[in-house]
Amino acid sequence: MSDQLKVPTMAEFMAEGKEPEILFWVGSAGSYDDRAKKITKAFVRILNRANVDFAVLGSEESNTGDVAKRAGNEFLFQMQAMMNIEVLNGYGIKRIVTCDPHSFNCIKNEYPGLGGNFDVVHHTQYIKELLSEGRLNLEGNTYKGKRITFHDPCYLGRANNEYDAPRDVLRKTNANLIEMKRHKSTALCCGAGGAQMFKEPEKGNMDINILRTQDALETKPDIIATGCPYCNTMMTDGVKFNEKEDKISVMDIAELIANT
Repeated sequence: MSDQLKVPTMAEFMAEGKEPEILFWVGSAGSYDDRAKKITKAFVRILNRANVDFAVLGSEESNTGDVAKRAGNEFLFQMQAMMNIEVLNGYGIKRIVTCDPHSFNCIKNEYPGLGGNFDVVHHTQYIKELLSEGRLNLEGNTYKGKRITFHDPCYLGRANNEYDAPRDVLRKTNANLIEMKRHKSTALCCGAGGAQMFKEPEKGNMDINILRTQDALETKPDIIATGCPYCNTMMTDGVKFNEKEDKISVMDIAELIANT
């Protein structure tokens, strides 16, 4: 599949004197984590299908600095951010789309203070846009009648008040969208945000991703939908802990739409 994907770089656009509609910010997880790479490929398939003129930075993309900032290393964050801002401004980037709510939040809300002002969009918002403009059409009823529950990523939901886009997109699949008791503004964190992904859990009665997976399992889902690569990992681990991986899939919204 990967050899059929068209993924041009900003350098290639610049060489041809062209500007892309959007820059796709892949993010560290989407670049290096084997599971998250599948989300990246699914989103690229959607962009190709909708004939979106997009580009990636490729080797010029560096970590946003989000993890360093959350872990308390403001100096490292600013170094990483300013390096990225210099590259983005150098290319005259205006609009950025990313599958990672952490990159989304960081570039949208924290880069402006360092001279990086961009229109930043989460991939669920962009997919909704493509559907509403008629550039992307869903065929078939792959998920018709399937029970899907959506886990809100903290940095998309509570941090940026975006609850509707992912749900609007999921409804287009003709699946049955079943809400967990804790959802939208009361949703529980998956346990990976704020650099927690990279440390051992603290002592307690239960790991937070196990607790959050229990919320999802109560809805008796066929699929747990996510909109964040870190959430995907944590919910997948929770499903495995409950030995339900043969019955329940954990899928990013991009994957669900790419398969439709």
